[in-house]
Amino acid sequence: MRIVIAGGHGQIALRLERLLSARGDEVAGIIRRAEQGDDLRAAGAEPVLCDLESASVEEVAAHLQGADAAVFAAGAGPGSGVERKETVDKGAAILFADAAERAGVRRHVVVSSMGADPAHPGDEIFDAYLRAKGEADEYVRRTGLDWTILRPGSLIDDAGTGLVRLEASTGPGMIPRDDVAAVLAELVDTPATTGLTLEAISGSTPISVAVKSVAGN
Repeated sequence: MRIVIAGGHGQIALRLERLLSARGDEVAGIIRRAEQGDDLRAAGAEPVLCDLESASVEEVAAHLQGADAAVFAAGAGPGSGVERKETVDKGAAILFADAAERAGVRRHVVVSSMGADPAHPGDEIFDAYLRAKGEADEYVRRTGLDWTILRPGSLIDDAGTGLVRLEASTGPGMIPRDDVAAVLAELVDTPATTGLTLEAISGSTPISVAVKSVAGN
């Protein structure tokens, strides 16, 4: 498969790129800064320079041509303000979905956030983030894409265990970024999860078994 990842230099994306390239997939990661390219190449991915905050749908669609799947893993990051939650966590997610449709890339996996909700109340930056992610998720659900939305719990940098709880609603919990990347790698390859919004936290079920279970296999 050829898989294009938005937010290619993110912590989850770099882990995902390593997993996908190791299993023989052709991987491209969209990045904003050329100096990030060496990290992607080290992970086995082709760096694609494109700023999703300023690019047109046509430009992004050109980068998606010929791909078998697209993964949205971009984020404004914890140090950003409300404005970039709107332009990246919402705006770039919508742009990427539109570009995938235009390029004919049907398989579309989104990294969202537990608690994402267009109607989430509050005036803090994290509240704005959850609204932005919720609005982006709602938009993706209305597209004609074969979408799956993954909402991980609190992200930690502990080594992955390969064991998760993956359900429509898990309740709060923590999960290593390693395991989020491994779940994404399985989801990309499991189109039977199309139309599902899934929460993921650490648990007791091997990742491949958990994905097969939610896919109805």
